[in-house]
Amino acid sequence: MPAPLSLLQTLVQTLVRPLVRAVTYTRWLHLLIGAIVPLAGGLIYPGLSDPGVVDWLIAAALPVPLVAAAALLPSARRAEGLQARLMLFPGKHARVRATGEAGAGEAGAGEAGVGEAATGISATPSASWTDRGRTALWLVFRMEAGLAAWLLTIWLLQVTLVLSGVSVEEPVLGSVTPLAGAAPLAPLPFLALLALVVAGGRLDTRVARRLLGPSVRERMAALEDRTERLLERNRIARELHDSLGHALTLAVVQAGAARAAGDPEFTDRALATIEETGRAALEDLERVLLLLRETGRRPPGAGPGLDEAARLLDSARSSGAVVEAVITGPVEELPGPVSREAYRMLQEALTNALRHAGPVPVAVQVAADDSRLSLLVTNPLPEGRPPAVPGSGSGLRGIRERAALLGGEAKAGTANDTWQVTVTLPLR
Repeated sequence: MPAPLSLLQTLVQTLVRPLVRAVTYTRWLHLLIGAIVPLAGGLIYPGLSDPGVVDWLIAAALPVPLVAAAALLPSARRAEGLQARLMLFPGKHARVRATGEAGAGEAGAGEAGVGEAATGISATPSASWTDRGRTALWLVFRMEAGLAAWLLTIWLLQVTLVLSGVSVEEPVLGSVTPLAGAAPLAPLPFLALLALVVAGGRLDTRVARRLLGPSVRERMAALEDRTERLLERNRIARELHDSLGHALTLAVVQAGAARAAGDPEFTDRALATIEETGRAALEDLERVLLLLRETGRRPPGAGPGLDEAARLLDSARSSGAVVEAVITGPVEELPGPVSREAYRMLQEALTNALRHAGPVPVAVQVAADDSRLSLLVTNPLPEGRPPAVPGSGSGLRGIRERAALLGGEAKAGTANDTWQVTVTLPLR
């Protein structure tokens, strides 16, 4: 691109394009609003009938303690943050809906998070003295910058009038002497004013992001909230994988066994097992979907626990596998989270055995005492297949993640021509 055209394009993007955007003028208005306090105070003292430079300095300095004191109110930061969002970043992301209903309140908090992410401006009350100090600096900056912007705006307009040949009786910053033949220069102060509008709005926006942006505590809270959401999504994904994977694996194994057996009685039992397993999977799916929809309703039941392991073992036996289970200790008295997660880990271990080894003998050992819960699932390796890599697969990874969240440990691998899944969970 030729140099003159490139220079013209840069000039248009830098100076002309901002002048046709509404946000440029809402930012300038936001800046000028800050001049209300010193102007109102200046009318009381020292008076603005014939102000000089000293009078304007007094008018700018006197309200500083009052404005700084107003920043001590926690709501001052929220009010300034909302106003900055609306006028410096117009759009739906700048709005926060306040409501007393629980569900709508959660939606309002979500909108506040979107606004903060899109604008970089926090709209929460001050929670520390650091927040109050930053709010005080912002209020003082807004007042002083607003007064300077107001004075420069009036003065540049007066200079434009004087250069055009119009007399000005009360100039705000000293007298302006008209020059003969200076009419062609009249547009220059007005162009300077337009440049000031663009630059002042950008400065106001940059300082707002610095002083009204989220504090370290708010950033940490947002990070923790995001981590919690990711962990919840990960947990829901594991629930779907374990429940639906188990149901589909049993259905496939049962259907294949029924077709190979050719026995009507065995086929009836296989279909009954598929129906029961599918119904349980549908209940789990409904529970997970309620969590995903975030309707505020409680899921129908918190999920099966290890005290219901008999149903899980029976469904595995009905697929043709020989399952020998030894359960010792007060399993029915386990803490809810441990019991539910152990049930899912046992379910995934059985599913893994049926999926990769078929209807083979499976040994299950569950032992609980006052301090820990131990789970061991063993099955022979399938003939003609290479042993799996220990710990591979999303199901085994889910077992390890469940155990780690409870402070326990899970291992999977080969030992003495068998595949073993070992889980140890602390109860305290």
